[in-house]
Amino acid sequence: MTNQVIDCMMSHRSIRSYTDKAVSDEDLDSIIRAVQAAPNWVNLQLVSIIAIKNAERRELFSHLCGDQPHIAEAPVFLIFCADYNRVDIACKEKGQTLDEVMQDIDTVIVGAHETGIALEAATVAAESLGLGTVPIGDVRKNAQEVIRELQLPKYVFPMLGLCIGYPANDPGLKPRLPKKAVYFEETYNPDLKDKLDAYDKTYAEYLLKRPWNNRVGNWSDMAADFYLHPFHYRGVAEALEVQGFTSISKKKGEI
Repeated sequence: MTNQVIDCMMSHRSIRSYTDKAVSDEDLDSIIRAVQAAPNWVNLQLVSIIAIKNAERRELFSHLCGDQPHIAEAPVFLIFCADYNRVDIACKEKGQTLDEVMQDIDTVIVGAHETGIALEAATVAAESLGLGTVPIGDVRKNAQEVIRELQLPKYVFPMLGLCIGYPANDPGLKPRLPKKAVYFEETYNPDLKDKLDAYDKTYAEYLLKRPWNNRVGNWSDMAADFYLHPFHYRGVAEALEVQGFTSISKKKGEI
């Protein structure tokens, strides 16, 4: 039995090359409404989305996000923010403050998972309309500059970005980890070495078939290199503190 929604999700590709065809206002509205319909914690609706359509500003954000040209090329770049500003307004109406709550690391975790749910909803909605997407985690790479450009108020933090547009090519499906490496029943199984070894072979073959891709090696090499010290995301804790969220650097000193 076929399922159109699942078929769409299973055919997901990260699109990094776009045509110059515009995304219609109707399609963008449908995507945003799909995001608003997504599950969220206690109906607090802790996500705001800022669309970057202006070509010069897309170019600017492509540089702020680590020189990713597809951000400038995609006709729409959505930035998903964890947003406690509306909650703060509600609290002030009752003479309350969010200051103490915002110092709890769980507040950051909730904001992060809310934006993740929202981005996936936008991705599925966009791809169901024939559009291509690619998530951008590097909106946090120069977080304070992004915050200034978006004029974000206190208690709002940029977590993720999403390029949306019509694909200029088909990069093909990327092989995923085997199900047994990510799905467990009742308890976690840490015995993963053989499964990762098998996936490394599959992933290495995949990379060799992509001559335009400068990555070599396998998944384990990629994962280890990505988190090689010093990690490339620096200054996120400081940017969170500026926006009124918990300071990770201070919490480390308290442990």
